[in-house]
Amino acid sequence: MPIVDVKVWKGISKDAVEHIISGITKVFVELGIPERAVEVIVHEIPKTHWGIGGSPTSKMMPDETPP
Repeated sequence: MPIVDVKVWKGISKDAVEHIISGITKVFVELGIPERAVEVIVHEIPKTHWGIGGSPTSKMMPDETPP
């Protein structure tokens, strides 16, 4: 049973999360894995707790919001 752990910035829409879950599941189903065996976990991380290049993304990209 595959378990896929996805991390995204906090604030992503419910529709986007559903699209991520269904899209990842579809990839495994196409590989022959039963749909019921695929688990996808989406974690929302605040940009203050996510760093890129040594700086928090909240400082680097303050105006960018996830879909």
